[in-house]
Amino acid sequence: MNIIDSLKWRYAVKKFDSEKQLSETQINTLKEAFNLTATSYGLQPLKLVVIKNKEIQKELVAHSFNQNQLLEASHVLVICVIDNYTTEEIQNYFKLVKEIRNTPETITKPFKDFLMEDVQKKTQEELLLWNKNQAYIALGNLMTVCAIEKIDACPMEGFIPDKYIEILNLNALNLKPVLVLPVGFRADDCYMKDLTKVRKNLTETVIEIV
Repeated sequence: MNIIDSLKWRYAVKKFDSEKQLSETQINTLKEAFNLTATSYGLQPLKLVVIKNKEIQKELVAHSFNQNQLLEASHVLVICVIDNYTTEEIQNYFKLVKEIRNTPETITKPFKDFLMEDVQKKTQEELLLWNKNQAYIALGNLMTVCAIEKIDACPMEGFIPDKYIEILNLNALNLKPVLVLPVGFRADDCYMKDLTKVRKNLTETVIEIV
């Protein structure tokens, strides 16, 4: 399939086939895609928690408005942001730039100083909102890759973050969960499987200026 056909094939799965599991290669593809996602200034203020543990998946269902896809899915991906974001993240980013590109500090210093000042003047609430926006970019990228790779997924905002933090011990990692993506393969009796996708006409959603 081409990319448009793949996107037409994709839908938010309501029932997964719990007998089917993603291969290690498929999971690694999703991990790499997450890591290659574009983020503001390339700072990557995100972490991906990959869950393949039925006991934990079952526990999460109760704190996700009883969405049973969490248990049926092969894996559950939880996109998190750094909870207490500080200038240490900026320092670490430029250390990595130096390590990978060997760019002289005389070149990177003005950009580094700008980012350090920008982070210092923002509140933690502003930084959280900024970083959550990056999480949505990662979600969109993962969903597109899933469609291309014929992996089914169901994006979720409906869950109780504090309970996820408790169950996954995310406080110890300074992480706040913001989005959840169960992945696997659609069940044959998923009621959404054969429904025609409902989308507005392109003339209603695209404005061309020539």
